[in-house]
Amino acid sequence: MIKPYLVAEISANHCGSLNKALKLIKCAKINGANAVKLQTYTADTMTIKSNKKNFKIKKGLWKGYNLWELYNEGHTPLEWHAKLFSYAKKIGITIFSAPFDETAVDFLEKLKCPIYKVASFEMTDIPLIKKIASTKKPMIISTGMASLEEIEFTYKIAKKFGSKDITLLYCVSNYPSKNTDFNLNNIKILKDKFKCRVGLSDHSKDEKIAVAAVAAGAEIIEKHIALDGQKNGLDIEFSLKGKKIKKFKSMLNETYNLLGKKSYYRNKSENKNKIYRRSIFVVKDINKGEKFTKQNIRRIRPGHGVPPIYYPKIIKKKSPINLKRGEPINFRILKKIGIKN
Repeated sequence: MIKPYLVAEISANHCGSLNKALKLIKCAKINGANAVKLQTYTADTMTIKSNKKNFKIKKGLWKGYNLWELYNEGHTPLEWHAKLFSYAKKIGITIFSAPFDETAVDFLEKLKCPIYKVASFEMTDIPLIKKIASTKKPMIISTGMASLEEIEFTYKIAKKFGSKDITLLYCVSNYPSKNTDFNLNNIKILKDKFKCRVGLSDHSKDEKIAVAAVAAGAEIIEKHIALDGQKNGLDIEFSLKGKKIKKFKSMLNETYNLLGKKSYYRNKSENKNKIYRRSIFVVKDINKGEKFTKQNIRRIRPGHGVPPIYYPKIIKKKSPINLKRGEPINFRILKKIGIKN
């Protein structure tokens, strides 16, 4: 398991401003994100311009929009991409994108996009999966709404058509997601079944979800971001703002560090407290030749004597020396009465 890799999703929080998009990239960088992600589409590559009821959003965060209006407002203009990629490279943060159709893949290939993300809603778009896989670049696939059978089918297609590095993101496709929507055991289930890197695409408003996901084995966390004090944005309700990104990343790293090593491990700093374990002590004066009994020796704290495992072996043996109350039974005494340590 690798240290949590935080992907800062800009999505629509640039609010139609190139300057704000650039600021979001800088915000991601200075607050500890490992990468920043865009979305590459136009309203026309997502849907058609129609007010018919099938295209209306009837409930949820974006209620009242038709699909074309939502995507037209939220898209990152293609003419910005080269500037955004160049700026991210200049300040030293990885930048990549989610293409939503094959033309977006071709466009991003010209920008030498290093990684491709597949959005949950596009996970079953097999021609798109094949197109991305053919680039042979790392692919991150969000699995919101998908059954294990659907995930397996997409995963196998991606492998067949060239993908060698696939990450699956457990995702709840509700915006925002409620805590009760999650089943973080899905992370382990996906890891066990597909033997690949697994992460979380988090649309919740609770930072504990991602922290628990890291504890469950998530290696990549994707989270929408906004600027400090930003109030507007289509995704603002479930976005981390400014300095909270740094705190969020710190929490993820702390959780990872708490998980520790894969093998059973105890820190050496504990050893000093072994002295407070129980051991065998004399609790009543014993004369040489007198038998050890339950009345004159006991298993008590501290641990200066021999461990309690020797207690039944000592009982009824004769003491080789005089012993005073409060003295520990040590290994020298055991040797004298014929007990090997």
